[in-house]
Amino acid sequence: MNNQTNQEILDRARELSSAEISDALDYFKLPGSALGIGCVAGPTRVVGFAFTVRFAPVDTAKPGTVGDYLDKIPQGGVAVLDNSGRSDCTVWGGIMSRIAAKRGIAGTVINGVCRDTADADTVDYPLYAVGRFMRTGKDRVQVDAVGEPVILGGVRVTPGDLVVGDWDGIVVVPAARALEVLRRAKAMHDVEKQIVEAALAGTPLAEARRNFGYHALQRAPQAA
Repeated sequence: MNNQTNQEILDRARELSSAEISDALDYFKLPGSALGIGCVAGPTRVVGFAFTVRFAPVDTAKPGTVGDYLDKIPQGGVAVLDNSGRSDCTVWGGIMSRIAAKRGIAGTVINGVCRDTADADTVDYPLYAVGRFMRTGKDRVQVDAVGEPVILGGVRVTPGDLVVGDWDGIVVVPAARALEVLRRAKAMHDVEKQIVEAALAGTPLAEARRNFGYHALQRAPQAA
């Protein structure tokens, strides 16, 4: 995708909630709602394209590092870290949050835990994870791959996929389907807005929902 298309994707995504995008993913029968990943520090909003990192248990014969990939993440990218959901050691801490915030990285999303969350709060850096835990990942895990597909809350994430997070959690949209998913999400958003306006004006909610086809909004179209 070119820069203009990428910017359109980001602009559209910033106008939508994770719930609205999740409904649109359902419409296209696409996975993307990352189970168990929530905001643990910083602003409750993140939008950007995935930069993926996968971790593995440390190789005692040839131990590697846990965080030197940070220099490779582009401005505006979202660090998507897969530590296999481990909760016994962290792969992100205060040093990372402070440097990432200074460099304009959009946020970090972890299939695992993080620490030093007060630092992320201090620098207003969006940090999403399974939870918090203080024990370091050094000498326990190491970077296994950068720029390869990873798993996040049961969802496969490829480099460049769209990542959107808010207080309700994280959704991931395949890069090749991003525009059509976001356009559908916006259409559904507009219908729901009409339903609310009608109900607030006095129309019974059941009638308003029926009039605007609420119950079929995220139902995938039937094949001809």
